[in-house]
Parts: sequence; C-alpha cells; structure tokens
Amino acid sequence: MNILFLISIGFAAGCISGMGIGGGAILIPALTIFFGLSQHAAQNINLIYFIPTAVFAIATHQRNKQIETKILPKTITGGVIGAVAGSGAALMIGANALKLLFAAFLLIIGTREFFSKKQ
Repeated sequence: MNILFLISIGFAAGCISGMGIGGGAILIPALTIFFGLSQHAAQNINLIYFIPTAVFAIATHQRNKQIETKILPKTITGGVIGAVAGSGAALMIGANALKLLFAAFLLIIGTREFFSKKQ
C-alpha cells in the first residue's frame, strides 16, 4: 500500500471529520475501492480511526463553544444503543449487501443535502 496515498486519504477524511460530517464517507469507499479491503474491514478501520480524530474535533468545537451539552446524555444513549444494534446487524449482513446499504445511505444523505435549503 502506498503510504502517501493512505496518509492523503486519512487527511481528507480527517478534514471532513473535523467539520462534523464524518470521515467514513471518504475513508470507507477509499479503502474498499483503492485498497481492496472488504466492507467489514473498512468499517472496522473507520471505527478505530474515528477515536483520535473525534477527540481533536471535540476539543476544537468545545473550545469554540459549539457543543450543546444539554442534549448529550440522550444522544449518547441513543448512539450507544444504535452502535450495539448496528454492529450486530453488520456481522449478520454479507459484505456486498453491507456495501450496497452504505452506498445507498451516502446517496440519500448527499441528495438530501444537495437539495436542502440553506439557512
């Protein structure tokens, strides 16, 4: 694997993560398309990759007072429950189906964002 290409992918995904969008939108397709990783392996790498990038993004956004702390307990609770359910589901779904679901998710979110009215 080309180390500079991997660093470039990580950098691009980190920039997107820092904006709060989610680096997995770049990282997962790049790892599956350019490096031939399975969807499961790419998603697992994304989960590990997320930890240090999220720490720095959180620190930056907290320093700029852009985090609504009142809603954190409920969203964290939902996120933990969703993570358990989602990881269990991902283990039961085949790699091709998981790849199609992820692609559909990105397409739906991208289309929605593209056509949404700006504030």
